[in-house]
Amino acid sequence: MSAPDMFAPPVNRAMKVLDRAFFHKTIPTAAARIFSPKDIARCRKELEKSQDTLPNPRLDPIRPDPDQERAQKGGRCLLLRPEVRPDDRATWGPKLQDLERDGTLGVIPYQLHLDYDYFTYAEITNAIIPAPEKKNDDEIPTGFTLAGHVAHMNLRERYWPYKHLIATILADKNPWVRTVINKVDNVGTENAFRTFQYEVLFGPDDMNVEVHEQDCTFKFDFAKVYWNTRLDREHRRLCSLFTEGDAICDVMAGVGPFAIPAGKKKCFVWANDLNPESHKSLVANIALNKVTDYVLPHNTDGAEFIRSASAALLTQDSREVNIYSKVKFSRSNPVKSKPQLLKTITQPRIFSHYVMNLPASAITFLPAFIGLYANVPGISTDEIRKLFAPHTQQKLPMVHVHCFSTKSDDNVAETRDICKEISRQLGCEITPQTPDLCVWDVRDVAPKKRMFCASFRLPEEVAFRGA
Repeated sequence: MSAPDMFAPPVNRAMKVLDRAFFHKTIPTAAARIFSPKDIARCRKELEKSQDTLPNPRLDPIRPDPDQERAQKGGRCLLLRPEVRPDDRATWGPKLQDLERDGTLGVIPYQLHLDYDYFTYAEITNAIIPAPEKKNDDEIPTGFTLAGHVAHMNLRERYWPYKHLIATILADKNPWVRTVINKVDNVGTENAFRTFQYEVLFGPDDMNVEVHEQDCTFKFDFAKVYWNTRLDREHRRLCSLFTEGDAICDVMAGVGPFAIPAGKKKCFVWANDLNPESHKSLVANIALNKVTDYVLPHNTDGAEFIRSASAALLTQDSREVNIYSKVKFSRSNPVKSKPQLLKTITQPRIFSHYVMNLPASAITFLPAFIGLYANVPGISTDEIRKLFAPHTQQKLPMVHVHCFSTKSDDNVAETRDICKEISRQLGCEITPQTPDLCVWDVRDVAPKKRMFCASFRLPEEVAFRGA
């Protein structure tokens, strides 16, 4: 029997309720009985080098001697490759023969016991769930997203009869998972807040989770707000573009995956979300992560927020945050010294970046940028123009708008189509050759659908139109 067959789990396609005891398996194999405990390390090293040991990284090759009396005295065995037969020296490698000949070890039969804990999620589900009838049918579901202790699956209809089995095995094999849910509708179509209907397949219906990302802690009710763990890399990518002292406008902020890490970088963030529950969690997470000096939460319409926040930043009194040295305490020097003022960070009057992470519709919010700096109450257009280059080092802001598009091998067609839609929304031509344009491929969403982030510098003719 080949090694893959030896270590495959028992198969039961008729199982409806998980029977963990069914997955006990005994494999007749061989082991090297090492007569002296001081030779264990040497034998293991030499036999692994000669490839005589069992090539299975999931199993510890060192085992107690099957003879109970020997085991109680510290006797150990070393599991050998499946081809080795104790009664046939021709199946032994030269090194194994040498060690047996000089009395270091003996080759004995060994009954290797495997149980449910040994087998992986994929192995067990494949042993229970019937294989696809057609070659192109969906494979056994292995993917899930994790939000705190909640594992979120999106099972296709073919697997609905096995959903509780799948969820139980998934929870067994991922100890940090306490609840497994299955989505029963499409995010962004049934609900404007991108929340979704779900069913609990395993564990308690407890959706209050805690997630850690970018050295920040986020707490929220997963049933009432939007969160996608698979966007972790995108959160990091955009936040890496922000520098200390920047002003950031996070238009669809959710519970703060862009806003709070930016606040940790000492950026001034105006963070907004229309969902009252997201706003509630955002407020709590701002306090939890101690970024109240930098992150201001809002709860209003995104298009309105783009205009009102930009105007307010231009006309309101400037905010300042003083940065002090840390005071060290010790038992030998208990005198409390005063912290020293290191620097003062002043909030700019212009946003450097606008983040619009609502891929289903964010691109339709772009008309809010038309005339953004024209006819702003309380400040003249000429004064606003002087805030930008060549009068200063300030450039017009970057806009980062997430969107969906079709999928191709090189994304050339998608880039062209996205630019065309941005141009239509702004009434200004944006092309793949536009300076500072970047259409970033974020991730796969569906077989023919991808999420992108189009980043471009706000054109002057758009920002000052109507002035």
